[in-house]
Amino acid sequence: MATARRPAAQNRTATRRRAARATVLYARAPAPLALRDGAGTAVERLGVRKTYKLFIGGEFPRTESGRSYLVYGARGELLANACRGTRKDIRDAVRAARKAQPEWATKTAFNRGQVLYRIAELMEGRRDQFVADVMAAEGVGKQRARRLVDAAIDRWVWYAGWADKFPQILGNVNPVAGSYFNFSIPEPTGVVGIIAAQDSALLGLVSRLAPVIVSGNAAVVIASQTRPLPAITLSEVIATSDVPGGVVNVITGLRRELVGHLASHMDVNALDGFGLEAAAVTAVEEAATDNVKRFARPPSGGLDGYDWLAPAAQSPYLIGEFVEIKTVWHPIGV
Repeated sequence: MATARRPAAQNRTATRRRAARATVLYARAPAPLALRDGAGTAVERLGVRKTYKLFIGGEFPRTESGRSYLVYGARGELLANACRGTRKDIRDAVRAARKAQPEWATKTAFNRGQVLYRIAELMEGRRDQFVADVMAAEGVGKQRARRLVDAAIDRWVWYAGWADKFPQILGNVNPVAGSYFNFSIPEPTGVVGIIAAQDSALLGLVSRLAPVIVSGNAAVVIASQTRPLPAITLSEVIATSDVPGGVVNVITGLRRELVGHLASHMDVNALDGFGLEAAAVTAVEEAATDNVKRFARPPSGGLDGYDWLAPAAQSPYLIGEFVEIKTVWHPIGV
């Protein structure tokens, strides 16, 4: 009996102790996150400055070098740190793109259109963040930033609609003087490197990326060096959309350390140099064409004053810059 009473006493003691601890906790006043001069007055929180990472294979790794660089806004304010990508990061991105491209190319055109539309849906949900990013990066007002973001979202939708239609424009049934049918059919080129425009950090990037991937290519993007944040925010959207990992890869860093490696990479099939500065075009084109890459040049007058909002900035023929035309002969009557 004495043995049975001891646990009951212990339980009462434990109950009293738990109640006492609970009373102390609940009576405690909530403490401010930060104090000033020990007086207990809350002050503004310290800013949580983000360190943006790369986007490779559907994941967000740090650069293998561990280096980063400071990103400033158009008005000179410090915005964030971005990864300073390296040659190895380019290689990893190309490897991820090469692995993902065949499966992406085999998806139906209808499905690829759905995926591009999903990107637009998610961008719409984060529209305010994109507007803030564009305002900080490009130094434009809120109304102008909204217009640029809306155009970028609309551009995804526009190319989504072309996913199952561009083959009818770029392909053909050719006249043949013989007992044969002759078909020309567009097929994706493979892995496409994209050097994004420096000044138009979001709309310029979307305008060149969407026509590349809608046909089944995979892309390795070198983001704007001075304005990389909208590109990384876009990669966060792509990571949560239905785009398979590796179809889009984004590298940030210094162009002098990255562009040459991407242009000369032997496993890249085409290079979009639309975002290059005029002085660098010839050297990059020579590096790209060493292994017979397709190369898209920037406008002859450069991108200064180029209107990314103009109708000419979107076209089904831009899809044609990064597809191969396969011609099939078939005899009649067999």
